[in-house]
Amino acid sequence: MSPNPPKKEYTRKDFASDQEVRWCPGCGDYAILAALQRTLPGLGSSPESTVFISGIGCSSRFPYYMSTYGFHTIHGRAPAIATGLKLANPDLDIWVITGDGDGLSIGGNHLLHVLRRNVDLQILLFNNQIYGLTKGQYSPTSQVGQVTPSSPLGSIDQPVVPARFALGARATFVARAFDTSKKLPDALVAAREHEGAAFIEVLQNCPVFNDGVFEMITDRKTGPAHQLWLEHGKPMTFGANGEKGLRLDPETLSLEVVTLGENGITEDDIVVHDETNASLAWMLTDLPGVVALGVLYRQPGPVYNESATTQRQMAEERFGKGDLHALLRQGHTWSVT
Repeated sequence: MSPNPPKKEYTRKDFASDQEVRWCPGCGDYAILAALQRTLPGLGSSPESTVFISGIGCSSRFPYYMSTYGFHTIHGRAPAIATGLKLANPDLDIWVITGDGDGLSIGGNHLLHVLRRNVDLQILLFNNQIYGLTKGQYSPTSQVGQVTPSSPLGSIDQPVVPARFALGARATFVARAFDTSKKLPDALVAAREHEGAAFIEVLQNCPVFNDGVFEMITDRKTGPAHQLWLEHGKPMTFGANGEKGLRLDPETLSLEVVTLGENGITEDDIVVHDETNASLAWMLTDLPGVVALGVLYRQPGPVYNESATTQRQMAEERFGKGDLHALLRQGHTWSVT
């Protein structure tokens, strides 16, 4: 037997479980699942070193359909479970799967802290702007005026912009894609390669309770006119023929959509994407008539689990290796007989 046997090459089938995938017909979750199963083998991942952790919601069925380790946890707490697991075993490749309701409502506090701490894991937030599992109530990302069973006269809440939430939490990686896009795997790869907490908002269609909410960008004919796929160091142009672009308005210091060739506008007037610029990323999160996709922001930063490991090693050098048994029995103790 060879002392160094060749490393096994995995395929999509190796990451697909034997469980029947059970989402509503036409749900965008199917496309996201397929994209991940196709992407993981190319990243050098292995099923035994990969973990999927979810909360509660339609998207949270994800761990059942991956032939990896996984946890289906409680509502909104997936980031906390994932943080503990990463600290316990830093070598694991951990993916957190959450939804706009699970992650931004009851789980908003946990999502904020895992991002600001910069724990080394990937967070996929499926945003369909509705509560799908619990039958169509309005969610934190639903638009003002949306009529649902819990907002029969229309929602009066201002919606959360997930990418802005992540930037506000000082995330070091923020990206956006949509479920059926051929470029979704590119965002997954970029997130996996990032050291630290990588946040991806995946715009996802719910065909039962919020069908067509992202049709402006997903329609095959009209979608390209509203998709701005970002590339670091490249001018931010879009449209079926690249005829549109973003220019910085010198008076308002905001981004505006312009047409190349009109009013003397040339490519020199178009803003070049800089994924290390947090202020630019903030403006890109919410644009009129166009959706910025791809990596909005990427900047290295201290990784929480690495810092925690270093701190633990310093403590051991200073105080010696801890003894949990002795710690629990120090001070005043008593026995109950």
